[in-house]
Amino acid sequence: MNGRDGEETGLNGAAGPAGPVISRGEAEERLAALREGILDPCRTAGRDPSEVSILAVSKTFPAESVDNYVLAGQRDFGESYVKEARDKIPLVKGKAVWHYIGHLQTNKAKHAVNLFTVIHALDSLDLAAELNKRLIAMGSTMDVYVQVNVSGEDSKSGIEPEEFPNFLDALRAYAALVPVGLMTMPPWDPDPEVSRPHFRKLRELRDKHAPDLKGLSMGMSGDHRVAIEEGSTMVRIGTALFGERTRP
Repeated sequence: MNGRDGEETGLNGAAGPAGPVISRGEAEERLAALREGILDPCRTAGRDPSEVSILAVSKTFPAESVDNYVLAGQRDFGESYVKEARDKIPLVKGKAVWHYIGHLQTNKAKHAVNLFTVIHALDSLDLAAELNKRLIAMGSTMDVYVQVNVSGEDSKSGIEPEEFPNFLDALRAYAALVPVGLMTMPPWDPDPEVSRPHFRKLRELRDKHAPDLKGLSMGMSGDHRVAIEEGSTMVRIGTALFGERTRP
């Protein structure tokens, strides 16, 4: 099990939030610092900063912290545990858009469709079929990112890069699922440059096989600047906004 922001855990039934409350003032300061830090890699890559969205990874942190980030101007929040999300989301008073960023078990799809607007880790057609069935019954649709295991690590979920074209063709048959991009998680390393070839590979895979999918969900607190230079459109930030977690 990996302790990075927004990674798979399989702990869809994990215990509730355990982190400290982030005050509104702290939220404003941390969010401003993060936005300022995004400017440099955008300049390096010749990109408009408006092309990069921040996904605040709020897993294990309480609803009060989310509300304070909403007041600070943050809109998108990511959760990795279905049970925690079921408990937390109803307590959030502010208007937030909820993303599921962990490995989603097929038997949790019935809950996920009622809690989340976006799924970042679609990694099997079985999961796609279950989500699609539930969404059709609700008369709804859901944005999804296809998770690709570009690093080839056995510990990571995601389809293999060579499977992506056929997977995407099959996915288009599920009318309630709207593919919006690709997601990946490189191997953890304290040197963000180690992540660069993995981010580049995901972008190149998208450009070659699905240029119509504009989203690239990649980059976390330690390597988001490199991810932005390589084309990320959404960085999943936990530690830089909420601090270290008291549990994975």
